Amino acid sequence: MDGTALVLCDGYFDTPVGKTAHGLVRGTDRYRVVGVIDAANAGRDAGEVLDGAAAGIPVYANLGEAIASLPGKPDYLVLGMATDGGVLPSEVRPALVEALRLGIDVDSGLHQPLGEDPELEAAAEAGGAVIRDIRRSKPFDELHFFEGKIEEVGALRIAVLGTDSAIGKRTTARLLMQELRARGISTEMIGTGQTAWFQGLEYCILLDATINDFVAGEIEHAVHRAWVEKRPRVILLEGQGCLTNPAFPGGFELLAAGRPHAVVLQHAPKRRYYDGFPGYELAGVEREKAIVELLSERPVVAITINHEEMTAGEVDVAAAEYRKRHGIPAADPLLHGVEDIVAALESRFPEAFS
Repeated sequence: MDGTALVLCDGYFDTPVGKTAHGLVRGTDRYRVVGVIDAANAGRDAGEVLDGAAAGIPVYANLGEAIASLPGKPDYLVLGMATDGGVLPSEVRPALVEALRLGIDVDSGLHQPLGEDPELEAAAEAGGAVIRDIRRSKPFDELHFFEGKIEEVGALRIAVLGTDSAIGKRTTARLLMQELRARGISTEMIGTGQTAWFQGLEYCILLDATINDFVAGEIEHAVHRAWVEKRPRVILLEGQGCLTNPAFPGGFELLAAGRPHAVVLQHAPKRRYYDGFPGYELAGVEREKAIVELLSERPVVAITINHEEMTAGEVDVAAAEYRKRHGIPAADPLLHGVEDIVAALESRFPEAFS
């Protein structure tokens, strides 16, 4: 691990914008998370706010309260929000300045380069702290162009795509990885965004910080490297955005370059519009599934549910309807687990499980 970390998500923790904080609360191999900063939920447990189950991670009102409550100063303050355009919210700037002046390193997954901000740069220098902007393109001479090496990869490849952005694709992929590993199936996950990097995935690329001509090549390279170095039986691909999203039409390169054998499709039944774009109605499960299968010529093998704005009973009804309509497993990974999905994969691809 890199060290202890406070996650700054003030004003955003119980919104989709807080998805980076959500991932860190649910699990990370890069940091030991010692708290979340979010005034609206101060005094509560972050896991209880997020999933209704305590995670042993307290929520603090501000940085001062957190430092006063902790046994020692944290090593990092990690920005826990994924804002539209990756822009720094002005209201959290004072906390960053304070942390840097106290000598706490700042890790940011925003597009806006905090290390080039004069005020933050001066605060870091004054406190002897470091700013890590991790959402940057690799140096040009380290980028990879698509070569067709994906055909050498012998692992079963499963892409976890969705019907929108910020809908839980990464969380579902991580839970699938954990379940497969628990069953003794060697599995690697290819992270494709800043939260996956913060969670410490060994094979991780930042798709939306990569020059477009090299996106497919970087996907192929990450998958191929995981295969060469680990020889896993299963490789999971974390989706980004969705094929029909007007602002984040992600997934094309994952299907084209990652060449998955099957797709798991994540959906939030109560979500009517694309996240952050009221008035733009979601294509929905049927249309998204049809497009995925047309593009990839591979099956959607399961539908996973994001239970936002839903009761447990409503989730159960939705899962039953999807199972009946599509003839494939449907479940909420956080409420139901992913055992049925793994069982379906084993039934379809027994060679990867033998």
